[in-house]
Amino acid sequence: MAARRGDAIVALVAICAALATLPDARVHGFKANDFKKCETSSFCQRLRDRPDGATREIYSIEGRWEPIGGRGGGWGALLAKAGEPRPLRVELTPYGDEGVVRLRVDEPAHPRYVVPDVLVDSLSPSEFADVQFAQGGGKGGEGARTVFTTKNPDVDVVVTHAPFRVAVRVRGHETTVFNRRSLFEFEYKRDAPPEGESWSESFNSHTDSRPNGPTALAFDVTFPDAEHVYGIPERATSLSLKETKDATGQAVTEPYRMYNLDVFEYLAESPFGLYGSIPVMLAHAKVNGGASKRVFGTGRAFSETVTSAVYFNNPTETYVDVTKSHESSILGKKVQSVETHWMAESGSMDVFVAPGPTPAAVIRQYTSLTGTTRMPPSFALGYHQCRWNYRDEKDVAEVDAGFDQHDIPYDVLWLDIEHTDGKRYMTWDAGKFPTPRRMIEDVASRGRKMVTIVDPHVKKDAGYPIFKEAEAKNFYVKKADGRTDFDGWCWPGSSAYLDVTSPAVRDWWAGKFALDQYEGSTKDLYIWNDMNEPSVFNGPEVTMQKDLVHAGGVEHREVHNAFGMYYHAATAEGIARRNGERPFVLSRAFFAGTQRIGPIWTGDNAADWDHLRVSIPMVTTLGLTGLTFSGADVGGFFGNPDAELMTRWYQIGIYYPFFRGHAHLETKRREPWLFGVDATRTIRDAIRRRYQLMPYLYTLFEAAHREGSPVLRPLWYEFPDDPSVWAREDAVMLGPAILVHPVLTQGAVDVDVSLPDGVWYDFDTGEAHLGPKRWKYPVTIADVPTFVRGGHIVPRRDRPRRSTSAMRRDPLTLVVAPDAGGDAIGEVYFDDGVGFEHETRDAFVRRALTFSRHKELSIADVSVERVLILGAARHGGAVVNGEARDVVAAPASTRDGAPANAVAVRKPGVRIADDWTIALAASAGG
Repeated sequence: MAARRGDAIVALVAICAALATLPDARVHGFKANDFKKCETSSFCQRLRDRPDGATREIYSIEGRWEPIGGRGGGWGALLAKAGEPRPLRVELTPYGDEGVVRLRVDEPAHPRYVVPDVLVDSLSPSEFADVQFAQGGGKGGEGARTVFTTKNPDVDVVVTHAPFRVAVRVRGHETTVFNRRSLFEFEYKRDAPPEGESWSESFNSHTDSRPNGPTALAFDVTFPDAEHVYGIPERATSLSLKETKDATGQAVTEPYRMYNLDVFEYLAESPFGLYGSIPVMLAHAKVNGGASKRVFGTGRAFSETVTSAVYFNNPTETYVDVTKSHESSILGKKVQSVETHWMAESGSMDVFVAPGPTPAAVIRQYTSLTGTTRMPPSFALGYHQCRWNYRDEKDVAEVDAGFDQHDIPYDVLWLDIEHTDGKRYMTWDAGKFPTPRRMIEDVASRGRKMVTIVDPHVKKDAGYPIFKEAEAKNFYVKKADGRTDFDGWCWPGSSAYLDVTSPAVRDWWAGKFALDQYEGSTKDLYIWNDMNEPSVFNGPEVTMQKDLVHAGGVEHREVHNAFGMYYHAATAEGIARRNGERPFVLSRAFFAGTQRIGPIWTGDNAADWDHLRVSIPMVTTLGLTGLTFSGADVGGFFGNPDAELMTRWYQIGIYYPFFRGHAHLETKRREPWLFGVDATRTIRDAIRRRYQLMPYLYTLFEAAHREGSPVLRPLWYEFPDDPSVWAREDAVMLGPAILVHPVLTQGAVDVDVSLPDGVWYDFDTGEAHLGPKRWKYPVTIADVPTFVRGGHIVPRRDRPRRSTSAMRRDPLTLVVAPDAGGDAIGEVYFDDGVGFEHETRDAFVRRALTFSRHKELSIADVSVERVLILGAARHGGAVVNGEARDVVAAPASTRDGAPANAVAVRKPGVRIADDWTIALAASAGG
C-alpha cells in the first residue's frame, strides 16, 4: 500500500517537538510536486541538454588494447579526455558462448562503487575468439580500430579509437552502438568544490549534502534500424516506449526515470518511475529495410528482424531519453533508428549488451547475467485473496468459508498491517488475533496458506525485541555522520531501518522467521514485503535521504534501487531456512535480479478502466526484463469497481503470472461473490479457468526457471517478423500456445480481434480460424476472446477443486491443436511443487508431447484422462499403445453449452510419466 499523504501537520511531542507530514486516508491523488523531475535534479540538468557532438573527439583510446591480467578473457585500454591528465580505464569482456559483452569504464584513482549480489555468483568471463587491431591513418589516430570476435562467430565488437565508439554487430550488421552521438561523460572525483560553489542540493525543504561531489555519468546507445524499444520498468505506460525527445532535440516529455519510490495512486499514462527499476532496454529492428532478406558475411540468410538489449548494472537514480530518428519515403516518415541517452547520478559505468538475435535469445542472455525466475511453490500460482485489512480471526474464517460456499477455488488468504500490535511486525493484535497459530492451521487444513505483511521500518520502541536487538547490534542505516541511527517516519511512527545491504544484517533478519522467533507463525505462513523502496513519509520524495550511510561507508544514493531487493532477499532466505522448502515472499520494490527471489506486484493502482488497460503492458514489460512473476491488483487498489469492471479484471487477471485481488482499507468489501449472482458465476468461471490451466502454467514457470522465458508475453515476442504486432498491447500470449484478447472497454458488445498468421482455435468453441484474420468478435459479459494456437498441445486439469493442493493427483486432459500441416507439439512438467529436489536430485518429470494427424501422439502417479483433438471432426477411431479405443465428439472447453467441435479419446489408460502413443485413424470417407 502507498503512504496516505495529506496536508495535516501534527506536532509530535517527546523530549523535543518534531513536525511530520501524516498520512490522510481521505485525500487521494498523485502529487507530482512531491517528486523530482529532470529540471530539479542537478545532474540531469547538466547532462540532458548537451547537444549531439558537443563532446565529440574528447574521449579516445590511448595506445592499444591489452589482455586484462596479461592473458585471455577481457581486454583493457586507457580512455583519454582532452585536457584531462588522468585517463580513465575502459574494459571489454565477453561472457558465455552467445556473444554477450560487457563494457566498463572507471577512474583508476577513484574506483566507483559496484553493487554486489545483483549478478549471479556463477558468472565468469569467457574469451574472445579473435582480436584484430587496425592502425588508422588519420590525425590523432583517427580511423584506428580494434575488432573483437566473440565465441559466437556471428557476433563481433568494433571499437573505434578516435572518437571513442563501440559497435556490436550481428553478422556484420550494427545492432547496438555505444557513443555514436558522443554523449559519453564521466564526472571525475574532486576533493573539494571550487571556491564559491556548494555541492549540496535542496528539494522541498530537504538538503542533500553530497559529500563526494558530483559524480554523474552519461552515455548514449543507438539501435540502428530499430522502430521500437521496450523495458526499463517500472512505469504505467505503453509497451513500446514513446519518444521523450524529438529528432530536433526538443523535449516531448520528462525522460524515463528509474528511482524506486512509494508513489501514491499513480497515473495510468506517465513516464514517471514507480516502485521498482530494471535498467534493461530491448530493441527490435527490421534489418533488411525491404521485402527481401539480407545475407551477411557468413553467407547465411538473416531473419528479417533482430532483437538486442542493453543492461546498465547500476542501482543509482537514472534518467533515460528516447529519440526516434526518421527518414522520409513516399509513404511518409518511417523510423530509421532509436537513439537513447542514459544519465545516472553516480555509480559505475557498467553496461552489458545481449546481441540476440531473437527475443527468446535476448532474455536468455540477460538472465544468464542476473538469474532466472525462482521456481515457485505450486500454491503460489493459485488465486490470492487480500485486502487492507481482514479484521480479525472471525473475518478470516468467514472469508475462507465463503470461497467453499460459492465453489470458488483459492489458495492464499492475506493479512495487511492492521493485524499487528501497533505496526510492530511479527507481532499480533491480541484482541483481534488471539490464537494466530490455530487460525493458520485451520486455513491450512483445507490445503490453503496465509500471508502476513512485514515492512522494512522498525518501530522505535525499547519494549519491542526486534528493535532493541537490532539497535544493540548496530544494524540500522546511519545518518550522514555515519554514526547516528537514522530516524524516519512510517506506519508505526518514529522508525529505524535495517541496513540490509550488510550480509550480517540479512543473515540476522533471515533468522527472525524461524518458528521459535516469529510467535504465532507456522510453516504455512508466508510473507509480504511492502514499502521497501524504502518508504519514509517525512523524507525527500517519500524515501531516504541520499547521503545516509550504509555498511562500509557507502552512501544511500549508490544502492537506492537495490535496497528493496536486499530486504526481499533476506526475508525469502528466512522462509527457505524455516521450512527447507521453496519460499514465497511478495515484494513491491525490485531491481535486476529480483526474479531470483520472488514475485512483485505493480503497486497501488485504481479501480478504473485505464488502470485495467495499462496493467497489461506493465506486466508484459516486467516479463521482457526477466521479472515474469508479477501481477496487478485485480479490481484496483483504490476505489470501488462495479460488477462489470470487476468481472473484466478477473477475466484478464487469471492470466497474470501472479494473481491476487486486493483493496484499500476504505473500499467496500469485494470478495468475488459480492457483485450479484451473475457476476459471481462469471468470476467463478474465470478463476476456475486459472486452475484448469495450472499444468500448462506450471510448465511455463519451469521454462522461465530454466531459460528465463516470460510466462505472459507481448505478441511480438512470438511473432517478431510481424510489424503489425510490434506495439500491440490489447492482446497477450500466455506462453507460446494461448492468445487472450481481454475486454478492456466499458459496455463492450464486441471486440476487434486480430489474429496473427497461422491456425487458431477458439478456446471455448473449438472453431478454427486461419490467420492473419481480423473481425468483430461478439461478446457478452461472460465472453473473453481466447484462442489456442495451431501447432501446440496444452495440458489441463478439468476437475474443479478448492485449491492447487487438492488437484495434485488429478488426471490430465491434453488439448491438441494441430497446425495447417496436422502437427502439434507441447510439453508438460511436474515436480512435488514444494521443495528443492527438482534441483538437487532431478526429482521431476518433463515430457515432450508430439502429434501428427494420422500418426502418433507420444509423450508420478498422474494419468491422462482425455486427449482432446481440435479440428478433427472426421475420425475413424484411435489406437492407444496398439489397442483400439473409441473416440467421441466433444466440446473444446468445460464451459456450459460449448459445441462439440473436437474429438476426445477418453480414458486412454496411460500415465504422463510413461512412454505411450495414440494414433488417430482416418475416417472411412477419407
